[in-house]
Amino acid sequence: MAGLKEVRERITSIGSTMQITSAMKMVSAAKLKRAQDAITQMRPYAGKLKEILENLSANLDASEGGAYATERPIEKVLIIAVSSNRGLCGGFNSNVNKAALALTNGNYAGKDISVLAIGKKSGEFLKRRGLNIIERNDGVFDNLSFDTIAPIAERVMEAFVAGKYDRVDIVYNQFKNAATQVPTVEQFLPVAPPEASEENKSNTDYIYEPGKAEIVQDLIPRSLKTQLYAATLDSHASEHGARMTAMHKATDNAGALLKELKLSYNKARQAAITNEILEIVGGAAALEEG
Repeated sequence: MAGLKEVRERITSIGSTMQITSAMKMVSAAKLKRAQDAITQMRPYAGKLKEILENLSANLDASEGGAYATERPIEKVLIIAVSSNRGLCGGFNSNVNKAALALTNGNYAGKDISVLAIGKKSGEFLKRRGLNIIERNDGVFDNLSFDTIAPIAERVMEAFVAGKYDRVDIVYNQFKNAATQVPTVEQFLPVAPPEASEENKSNTDYIYEPGKAEIVQDLIPRSLKTQLYAATLDSHASEHGARMTAMHKATDNAGALLKELKLSYNKARQAAITNEILEIVGGAAALEEG
């Protein structure tokens, strides 16, 4: 059994760690509420805009803006990996990195693959794996807004239209709740046509005012920027949910370990006191015999 001094030091150390993890849990919970509200408010708008864009893209030619929907043989791929700048959030970052690696080794094996990293963790990890990191955006989460994400989307769109990439995918964690984040791979470019279903067997017929060309030229870029912004908001909320859950578990584990250590400390202290009593009794008995 460990000595009393060693056990006391461990109790102090774990108690300090428990205070830190508990504080981080409360901070993440406060940030999660704001991030969750942001993505909840964005989803209906982003979903409807994407639905309109998909229906429009099915009937566009290149001159009307269909360049964003142009299907080409996939040789050059860009992966937009959305992670966080910090760790201590469970499997949040590793899930994004694993999903990105699965694409490079699976669907796009043998292709010319580049990575645009939003968040420090994906950029560092994928660079160590030998992937071509064309751009890192580590500061977007310091002031996350549509205006900070839009320029990134614009650069990607321009590169796609110029033929630098034949396919662009976004890899991120989709927020479900504080305990559940779903690793998601989402096609960004070319714009995917609407999926056929029993409820939607034909494209919606829209009435354009002032005109189809003018609306499309503004709608497609705005929809794509919104799609990337929504994915980033999803990831941001997922990060805080994952960190809150991870810190909650760490605090519980520290509490359980602290309880065990205190029990060990009390047992060691009791054993030491018992030994001292036995020594005193033994000494007294020896004096009496003498």
